[in-house]
Amino acid sequence: MAQLADQLDGKVAVITGAARGQGEAEARLFVARGARVVLTDLLEEEGEKVAAELGDAARFVRHDVSSPEDWARVVEVALAEFGTVDVLVNNAAIYWTKAFADETLEGLDRIFKVNFQGVFLGMQAVLPTMKERRSGSIVNISSQSGLEGLPSHSAYGATKWAVRGLSKTVALETGEYGVRVNSVYPGVIDTPMIAKAGVERGEGKFPGVPLRRIAAPEEVAEVVAFLASDASSYMTGGEIVVDGGMTAGAVPPAGRY
Repeated sequence: MAQLADQLDGKVAVITGAARGQGEAEARLFVARGARVVLTDLLEEEGEKVAAELGDAARFVRHDVSSPEDWARVVEVALAEFGTVDVLVNNAAIYWTKAFADETLEGLDRIFKVNFQGVFLGMQAVLPTMKERRSGSIVNISSQSGLEGLPSHSAYGATKWAVRGLSKTVALETGEYGVRVNSVYPGVIDTPMIAKAGVERGEGKFPGVPLRRIAAPEEVAEVVAFLASDASSYMTGGEIVVDGGMTAGAVPPAGRY
């Protein structure tokens, strides 16, 4: 446990979508493990509250991840307040389910701007600093639906497949600079985003998940912290699945969830 306590000691991380849910869990764990964090979100009140609770090791920036100007400002804050950027966690995303026949071009454009363009711009924003220092870890949050087709996930799934491919491409292009790019594939995680989609929480509600339960956001945060840390120093272009076994193979007749 003593090792984990300083797992991220001295590192500076930018974490998007950190006002609540999975991003908040990541921000809290990073600070607990010794990092300083710039947490970003459009949810200003919630984000400021999390940053205040984390104290001097955290700063909040209101941030539209689809905006290049906002990304430049986030990096400016990180450099001004903490001196560098060692880690980027592209966590921010929006989510809905809709049959493919009912999906719209407007919906597709909206979800790609956040889920994919946000990741693209984030990496472009931090890479100059990371390349100059010849060190850095980028963790892109994809999804179970970025590994397999899921009904009613045409738009969301397409963005997460795109994040998967982009992560591998950037890993190939940045390895020579000591920058690592890895991706994480959560399944059903107990966050406000999932609650909004109407997924029923609770023990025994997920007979189609091999582990028979929904995950806590802290369980994903632990994986992200590992990828951000020097313990994963020879990992780049990698994929870690955190889905309770959902993508391991055939699921029981009871169904997917």
